[in-house]
Amino acid sequence: MDIDTGVVLAAGEGTRLRPMTQNRPKPMLPAANRPILEHVLDALVDAGVSELVLVVGYKRDRVQDHVGPSYRDVPVEYVVQDKQLGSGHALLQAREAVSGSMLVVNGDRIVDEGMTRSVAAAFDGGTALGVIREQNPGRYGSVEVAGDRIVDLVENPTEPAFGFVNAGIYAFTDAVFDRLEATPRTDGTLPITDTVLREIEADEGAVRAVEVSGLWADATYPWDLLYLTRRLLEEGRVRGTEQHPGVYVSPSARVHGTATLRPPVVVDDDCEVGAGAVVGPNVSLGRNVTVGANATVVGSVVDTDTRIGVASTLVETVTGENVDFGAGTIVAGGPGDVVLEDRVFRDRELGAVFADRVRTGGRVAADPGTLVGPGAHLHTGVTVSGRVGAGAEVTR
Repeated sequence: MDIDTGVVLAAGEGTRLRPMTQNRPKPMLPAANRPILEHVLDALVDAGVSELVLVVGYKRDRVQDHVGPSYRDVPVEYVVQDKQLGSGHALLQAREAVSGSMLVVNGDRIVDEGMTRSVAAAFDGGTALGVIREQNPGRYGSVEVAGDRIVDLVENPTEPAFGFVNAGIYAFTDAVFDRLEATPRTDGTLPITDTVLREIEADEGAVRAVEVSGLWADATYPWDLLYLTRRLLEEGRVRGTEQHPGVYVSPSARVHGTATLRPPVVVDDDCEVGAGAVVGPNVSLGRNVTVGANATVVGSVVDTDTRIGVASTLVETVTGENVDFGAGTIVAGGPGDVVLEDRVFRDRELGAVFADRVRTGGRVAADPGTLVGPGAHLHTGVTVSGRVGAGAEVTR
């Protein structure tokens, strides 16, 4: 049975990814040299949907301005979730925009395009759910499967419950909207899984399990952006021309003859890499990035319009847009302790995060795990650690 519509739940903020999400929603963060959302939309279009519905909310203009009225010639309609009251509540906002069958995915999780195709191919007019073998039960819902049917589903398990986890790829008919409406809310929120579980309890064979495999990863924490980029580079899922094995360079980029690009690496449109610079491995340079002479960038995600000063060193660094690093900036890389939402994550492989429009003077250094908020100015010679607030002025 053909799937008509792809529904993307892209209304979330991503508070655990602050400060990167202070100016844009989580689906618009960079995964290699493209936003996470583009990878998600590709997976749906490749599964054969004929229309896309995006559920947007937090900073929704960033999504709408980027994607526009169509994506790869597939028309896009937007609906708004004003309050984040769960994935089921988000899907309900699409009720007036969807008729017939649909694939539903999260806008902040990259999935292998074969996964969406598998769920679409298995859809027979009932509910289908992609499931994947995964050994990290603390972050994902655990699913019990008997044959090709789901018999139980546990959200946020504290220990391994079953052999599969919920891949977050659903196939429904539009009858799901009535079932969502009838599902009791938990503390005012409505997860999709509550509705699916009620369907299982009413009829144990009602929900089909579709085992899927391949790249499946989300960005929950800042260091996850480094992991996503590394995996996408390994698989060549980047925008650029492969000049050598694992080296992707846009035709409009300018790379000095004495610069070194170490694979895997991607250099996007209008970038400039200066004399003696070393970029890679596991580096993504977004559009219009400048890497100064004799600078070194390793294991990093550098977003659009960023300038890296001469003789700087960035290791395991994540930048927002329009960041300006002065000459001799040093980010030595992790492991380091990262403070997020008053919780300390120990020994994470993260050099530092610099959100949009951060400026540094010359010879600035950042300790492992540093998070610098948007618009901050780090003056010449300072060393920063921990969290630096938005708009802060840091002097010696």
